Parts: sequence; structure tokens; C-alpha cells
Amino acid sequence: MRKLPLVCSLFAFVASGFALGQPGSPGAWREIAAAVADSSRPETDSDRDAERKPAQTLAFAGIQPGAKVADYAAGSGYFTRLFADVVGPKGHVYAVVPSALFQYSNIVKGIAEIEMYTRNHANVTVTFAAALEGVKFPEKLDLFWISQNYHDLHDSFMGPVDMTLFNKAVYDALRPGGVYVVLDHSAVTGAPSDVTDTLHRIEPSTVRREVEAVGFQFDGESAILANPKDPRTAGVFDNSIRGHTDQFILRFRKPIR
Repeated sequence: MRKLPLVCSLFAFVASGFALGQPGSPGAWREIAAAVADSSRPETDSDRDAERKPAQTLAFAGIQPGAKVADYAAGSGYFTRLFADVVGPKGHVYAVVPSALFQYSNIVKGIAEIEMYTRNHANVTVTFAAALEGVKFPEKLDLFWISQNYHDLHDSFMGPVDMTLFNKAVYDALRPGGVYVVLDHSAVTGAPSDVTDTLHRIEPSTVRREVEAVGFQFDGESAILANPKDPRTAGVFDNSIRGHTDQFILRFRKPIR
């Protein structure tokens, strides 16, 4: 019952005129609603739904049954589990855990949770690899998803990663017409480059510039997780704003040639 309002909000979202699953197949809203309402989801996931708005974010990504999806820097598997429910047995989810993140205890705990989940979900594979090696898959993807971790790729503990090589690898991993979604914490306009490390934020314009530079076409932006009350001057883990940061979601498409 605690999940009913979120499911209802999804129906309202569709009724408002948003073509759910665009770009993608119409009708995926049923699978998304069912995934969010799945009673087998851990309470630690469903407790975060109010702040993460999973129904709307998955709808914006255009995920659909049968899709091949990468959840890069999958954390504790919050989105991995939702993706797995939506894509179903004919789809597959690759939960990627960059090895540079292993130094954090919450990531190690999250890895264990995802691995436990895969025991009963054959449509999920967990991959442990260096940042760029983790963007290699045995099949072409329909969706490459990275949530709240794109900014980390710029930081020294991750390499830092060569973003041109990273985004080119994502481009190559996707099928023609495939979608690349970046969800992250917003930084103020003109923020210094080290804001990715000091505040764990990044400017949307930086993401657009880097992703479009390798050939992706900008395909849409969502303000679902925007919070204009966030001054964007505090770190995302600061108690004054934690869980309520101003976040952006950008969608890019690999051109069909």
C-alpha cells in the first residue's frame, strides 16, 4: 500500500500528455508501474522512491520490455532491480561496478546485494572492471544509464577517466538509435572544475559538451528531479540538502545512419 501513490502518479503522468517510453515503444508504462509496485523490492529501495521518482525517470529513459541495458556504477542496485523487472526475461541488465569504487564500504555492501539478487534473476549480470573496461558488453545495448556518478569519472580516484574515450566507448556499446541517459547533481553555472570532487556536482552543460563531442545527439532533458531551492553551494552529502539536491536528467541518442 505504501507504493500505491507512486503507481497512481505514473498513471497521472501518462494522462498529462507525456508520451511514455518516448523515445521507445509506447505501452512500457504498465511494466514500469508494475516494477515500482513490486512487493519483492527491498524496503531500502522503496523508501527512496519519493526522492528518486523511479516511475517518471524510467519513463523518460524510454526503457521497454526486451531491452538490453547497462546500469553503470550500479551502487546497491536500486535501478538494476527496476530495470530487470521492466525488461523481463527477454531483456538483460548489465550492472557495472567500476573497480575504483571498491574502496567504499557502501559500494562493497551494494555489490553483495546485487550478487544475491542475480541468484534468482538470470537477466542480470554483474561486471567488475576498470572504468573503461566496464563499458564493454557481449551485445549491443538499447540503453546506457549512469545515475549520480558521471561527475565521479572526472575525479582523481577514478583516474581521472578520459571522458572522450569513455563517451566514445558508450557510443560504440549502443545500437544505432540507442539511448544514453545521464542523471546527476547540478552545479552552479561557472563552477570550478574540481566541483565534481568538492561538492560531487557537475554542470549539465559540461555533460552535454562532452557527450555530444563524440557524436551523440541531444534528445531531451527532464526537470523531474529539479529543486530550485537547492543553492548548489553545499556538498550532496551535507545534511542541509542530502536527498533533496537539484538534479538533472539528460538523454542522448546514437544516430541511426
